[in-house]
This record gives sequence, C-alpha cells and structure tokens, in this order.
Amino acid sequence: MPADHKSKHPNNTPPSSGEHRERADTASAELTSKSARKREADRLLTLGRRLADLRPDQLDALMLPENLLQALLDYQRFPSHGAKKRQLQFIGKILRDIPVEAIEETMATIDGDSAAALYQISQIELWREQLTSNPSSLTIFIEAYPLVDRQQLRQLIKKTANARDENATKTQARALFRFIRETVSAHATKQD
Repeated sequence: MPADHKSKHPNNTPPSSGEHRERADTASAELTSKSARKREADRLLTLGRRLADLRPDQLDALMLPENLLQALLDYQRFPSHGAKKRQLQFIGKILRDIPVEAIEETMATIDGDSAAALYQISQIELWREQLTSNPSSLTIFIEAYPLVDRQQLRQLIKKTANARDENATKTQARALFRFIRETVSAHATKQD
C-alpha cells in the first residue's frame, strides 16, 4: 500500500457493523428527506397550478405578493405549453419562499372544501327548502337578511313552486340557490 494512501477508517481497521448501520440510517434519512422535499415541491406546484387557473379578480382578492401575482398573470398570458410549463416551475419556486398556509385556506374556501364553505352551502340549501315549502319562512328570511331584493325573491320562489317538469324545477331551484347565496354573501360583506 502506498504511504500517501489515506484510509477511511482510523488505524486501518475495517468498519464495524454498527458503522454500516449508521451509514445506512443516514442514507435512509437522506432519501426520506429528499422524498419529503419532492412531495413538498409537487404540493406547491399543484397549488401554483390552481392559482394560475383563477380569474384576475380572484387573484387580486387573495392579496398575494407582487412577484407571485405578476408570475401568475404572466402564466395566463403565455400561449405556448412550454412557456407555461417553465412559468409554472417559476411559480413553484416563488411559493417555496413564502408562507402558503393562508393561501391554501383561501383556496379551500374558494373551492368550497373548507368546513365554513360546506356549512354555508348547507345553510343555503336549508333556506331554499324552507322558502319553497313553508310560506312563513319568507318573513323569517327577510328579517335575517333585510337587504334582500324582496320582489326578486318572491318571483324566484313562485317560479320554483310552479315549475312544470323536473328539469324546470331543477333550473329554478338552482336560480333560487344562487340568489340566496348572493344575498347571504352580500349581507356578510356589509356586516364586515
């Protein structure tokens, strides 16, 4: 053996089985860490893709950092697939540098996945059922939401009740649901 050869083990002793296990554990931790980093990158890329699919007015409402907002607007402006793919990678890079928890909560609300959004939907459905089946619930609704357009509400309830076939009933019920949702949202905004 040449004199300038440096051994990895002191005193030229072979590594013990404990050292082998230690190296394997370190390698396993590095693999897990790398996998976790990849999962996080994929999660942020998915979030970036969801953000890029929003309308500009929805993006403005999210109060995003200026560089992220500009990157998202650029993504929407690009026509080619390759440019969009590169821009999405850039958006993911920006997302790694900012706290995304608040953005994810807002996206859950927009998607209707949050508990508050699901509760609001169930309350609106309950109001729709009450308004179409119980005439006295109209005064209760008007008391709860005094800003409601009463004439339009009465017309929608009447159209829903007088619908002739199943398709017309579904269409009118959806229109009534949208109207109630807009009324509840407008009332919540006015109170804030």
